Amino acid sequence: MQILKQVFLKITVIILLIAVLGLGGWTWFTLTYDYSDGERAGYVQKLSHKGWVCKTWEGELALVNLPGAMPEIFHFSVRNEAVAKHIQESVGKRVALTYEQHIGVPSNCFGETEYFVTGLRVIE
Repeated sequence: MQILKQVFLKITVIILLIAVLGLGGWTWFTLTYDYSDGERAGYVQKLSHKGWVCKTWEGELALVNLPGAMPEIFHFSVRNEAVAKHIQESVGKRVALTYEQHIGVPSNCFGETEYFVTGLRVIE
């Protein structure tokens, strides 16, 4: 009976270890491999630092195609503090945001959206 308990405990520990390593590997993969990347231009209308446990920078970019047209909103996350500071300084200005799309990130601790802004260029 004692041997069965030890075997069960070892199997449980191995399964938990595999699960933790698998989740860690998947998180690393989704954050380092970008599904797509590109640029979007518009007006930054919001950037906030939010979250209870995991504080993330979340923002909105209003994409305006034609004057007077209803803008499409591009929701994005920022992981780099320097980029977030640069975006804060350009709120209300026309900008081009460079982003990477990371699909399947298993937690909102890295950002609430799958679009992570990596750079910004102010358009004059």
